[in-house]
Amino acid sequence: MSRQAWLSQLEQNRAIAVIRTTEISLGRKMAFAVAFGGMRLIEITWSSDRAAELISQLRTELPTCIIGTGTIFNMQQMQEAIKAGAQFIFTPHVDQALIQAAASLDLPIIPGALSPTEIVTAWASGATCVKVFPAQAVGGANYIKSLQGPIGHIPLIPTGGVTLENAKEFLNAGAIAVGLGGELFPKKLVELEDWEAIAKLATNLCQQLI
Repeated sequence: MSRQAWLSQLEQNRAIAVIRTTEISLGRKMAFAVAFGGMRLIEITWSSDRAAELISQLRTELPTCIIGTGTIFNMQQMQEAIKAGAQFIFTPHVDQALIQAAASLDLPIIPGALSPTEIVTAWASGATCVKVFPAQAVGGANYIKSLQGPIGHIPLIPTGGVTLENAKEFLNAGAIAVGLGGELFPKKLVELEDWEAIAKLATNLCQQLI
C-alpha cells in the first residue's frame, strides 16, 4: 500500500483496531469481530502469538481490510512483517534506519513519539504519520490540539488512553486518526468470546467518528 493510499484510508476510516493476543485463533476472531462491526484498519502487534501467520491469514480472509503490524523494533522484524503481507508498520520509537527503509519501499511507517522534537525528527526522517504515545498521559486531546500550531502539518495518530468516549475529541483536536486496543477488546468479552458485543463496540466507534 502506498503512503498516499494509506493517508486516504485514514481520512476515510479514522480509527485503527489494535490487536494484541497470546493465541492466534483468538486474534483471528478479534479481527473478524471488528471487521464485521465496520472497521477496516487492523493492526496485529508483532508481539502477538504467530503474528506473521495471522497477518498472512487475514490478508486473504479479510480482503476489504487493511492489515498491518505494530511493536516493530528492528529491521529483521520489519522484513518478516513485510514478507507476511503487512500493509503498514507501527513502531514504538523513532528509528531513522527503519523509517528510511520503509519509506524507500513506499510502505507506510508510523513511528511512536511524544515530544515535539521526537515528532519532528520522525517526520523529517520520512515517517508517513507519527503515533503520539501515550497520548492521554500527557494531556490527551488538549495535547494534540496544542501541537497543531507549530506542527499541524504532521499527521498524528494518538494511542494510549484513547477510548470510545474520547476518540472524537482527539479527531476534533486535529488528529488524522486514533488507535484503540483494550477499549475495543475488553478482557471479559474476549474471555467470553462475545464477538457480537465487540462488533457492536466497533460499530458504535465508527458511527461516532463519521
